[in-house]
Amino acid sequence: MAIYTSLAVSTVILNPSERCLQWSDDGQACITTKAAVHIMTPDLGINFSTPPDIKALQGDEQGEQPLGWFRTMIEPTRGQTHMWPSICQDWGAVTLGSLDVSLRELACSPSNLTSRGRCVIAILNSNAEVSLWAAAKNHLKGEWTNVRAIQDVTGLAWSKQPDYRITPTPILDSSMLALGNRAGCIEFFRFNRNSNSGGSLSHIHTEPSSDHWITHLSWVPWITRAVGHCESLLAFSTDNGNVGLVKVTQNLQSTSTIGFVPEYMTSAVFDIQGPICEADKRSVTALTWVQPPGRNPILVYTKPGIVYLWSWPSSEPTWYGTRILPLQTQKMSVGSSAISPVSGVSYVLHRDALILSLFDGSLHIIHNMTTEPTWSPPLAGNILTSAELSRTSRALFAKVTPAGISYLDVNRIGGMASYDSQSTLIWIYESLRPTDFSYKHEAQHECMLLTAPFWQLDDETVLHTTSEAFSDVSCTSGSAPIHHLRALMLHLRSNARFAALCPQVLEILSQVPPDQTTTIVLPSWTHGLNDDLRPQLRKSLTTHLFGWHNLLSLRMRLSIADLCWKLCKDPEMQAQCGQVAQGLLAAISHCVLRVLVRHLKAIIPVITASDIPFVLREVVQSLLPGSPQDLADEAQALSDTLTTSFSIDPAIAALHEHCPACRAEVPLHDITRATCPNGHAWARCSVTSFILSTSKVRTCIGCSRKALLPFIASDESQLPVAAQSWIVSDLLEAVQRCLFCGNGFVEIV
Repeated sequence: MAIYTSLAVSTVILNPSERCLQWSDDGQACITTKAAVHIMTPDLGINFSTPPDIKALQGDEQGEQPLGWFRTMIEPTRGQTHMWPSICQDWGAVTLGSLDVSLRELACSPSNLTSRGRCVIAILNSNAEVSLWAAAKNHLKGEWTNVRAIQDVTGLAWSKQPDYRITPTPILDSSMLALGNRAGCIEFFRFNRNSNSGGSLSHIHTEPSSDHWITHLSWVPWITRAVGHCESLLAFSTDNGNVGLVKVTQNLQSTSTIGFVPEYMTSAVFDIQGPICEADKRSVTALTWVQPPGRNPILVYTKPGIVYLWSWPSSEPTWYGTRILPLQTQKMSVGSSAISPVSGVSYVLHRDALILSLFDGSLHIIHNMTTEPTWSPPLAGNILTSAELSRTSRALFAKVTPAGISYLDVNRIGGMASYDSQSTLIWIYESLRPTDFSYKHEAQHECMLLTAPFWQLDDETVLHTTSEAFSDVSCTSGSAPIHHLRALMLHLRSNARFAALCPQVLEILSQVPPDQTTTIVLPSWTHGLNDDLRPQLRKSLTTHLFGWHNLLSLRMRLSIADLCWKLCKDPEMQAQCGQVAQGLLAAISHCVLRVLVRHLKAIIPVITASDIPFVLREVVQSLLPGSPQDLADEAQALSDTLTTSFSIDPAIAALHEHCPACRAEVPLHDITRATCPNGHAWARCSVTSFILSTSKVRTCIGCSRKALLPFIASDESQLPVAAQSWIVSDLLEAVQRCLFCGNGFVEIV
């Protein structure tokens, strides 16, 4: 029985829920405990000099390797920060959670919202306060800072980004943060990126929904009805058991087509729908949406002892309306009870099944979610039953408890989520004995974080997962590649099967998508070097470097090819992995160079003498052997135009830099490393190819490539003279993720 993670966490979980443990779009597991949010990042796909904080012992006899984890925490203020009685002393304003303030739940924004291209985390505490947090230099191990606070909130949810079916994907935040309050209203906000203060919120709309407290909120993924037109449903529940919907429609409108990329704005319409469940004075304990393929999304909400499923009618012959499924007690311990709160919901795509975890430590599975939900498995002898999953969970509990367990021991699951959307779950639990009434200090409480598969996947399923990972790649979500590839990286690490799978995986990786960057058309800039040019150039560079779906697919394929190369034991197969990786790397480089060359061609009228060294570097790289002919022709045309407009110094044309140590000339022979005649070796910036001679750099977490910091955060005097160009400055600011693997940067120093 494999266990990938077994980690003790000294903490207390007061609010078990389906959101206690959830994944952010940056690929981080966020765990809500009483006093802090623990942010855990698996080391799969992360490659840089800093080792993970936690590395478990070696795997068992089946050959699986344990997961390493990077860990950091967000610790909001424990004390009461907002005195509600000073505002109103009516009974309706009483907040009992202010007596001992604890954390209730959190919501993660889509990725790429902050000035560093990362997620924002909104945390709700028991005093009806929400605080927004963003990572500073290092989101894996570093500090997170508070950027905003809001009062009088009882529930929250953050939507995903809608897909407007526009390519390249525009750099636009259309996600919404929904906050419910005690007045029965739902307020909608949007996060505004701000490089100086971290960010702010702008109010969009307030929707009166009920006369009772809003307790839960959950967004359905956006549905694209037409180009630039999307719809979503926000489900909400109230303290009297009512469940309702708010329909939200967003329309994307072009406000300006002058410049390199169009300017857009969004308009939103909100419409309250009829109730799904009438008030019955039974509180809702969980509320979330699941998305089976080929049908409308399904709303899952639970009340003590009962699971409710609801979906609206569609053109497909699938069920709709409400399905009611009573939970059955799984007698695993003295604390087993079907009326325990639901602490996790996970949809298994390839089994069309829904797994629920309860606070009593049991697991329950609903089959046939697409056709007709039922507790009974579709085939006789199917091991995926509620009883079997609960027994497996209990066996894993026993395996990681050295002292052994008895019927009196309860593994109370506070939060559960899927690791790979298939057989592997990640959950956190606390072991206790309900019959033991002795006092236990808060600091003595200890939870266990486990990651383990509940059944084995065959090779066909793993290969199907590999193919699916690259079949429908979209830049819309802004999610980091390590988040997209988490499941695939886990399955490929299985040493026993990797040798047999590798050739077929390489075949899938070699199916390179058509190059969309060849369709880029940029108008020539004729308005001079004014205040409008630089913001437009930065926005256009970001859009074209990170908004094309084929470029994201190439970056994801390169990450898997690099992983295969590291896992290969056979030299011949490792060489094949290297060939595939080199081909993907060349394709990415050519796409990036084409984007840069076409932008440089568009701004040729405003290029100055200090910009020439960088422009010539891009020309030389585009003319290297192996470059596509169209790219080489464009680069040569750019060079000819530059030569006509400027009298270029031969010393500049040679693209030589000076060694920071001995001042000897360093020729541009390698775009990744620089070595002077005296043997001094230097890394080069992965964005500009200039020598890195300063500690003020950022490091990619996926491939360990380094890049100069944007000038806004660095001292320009420490940069090479040839790099002191406004074009280089704007390019460094536009690139918030690695150009080669697409993952985020961290600042180690």
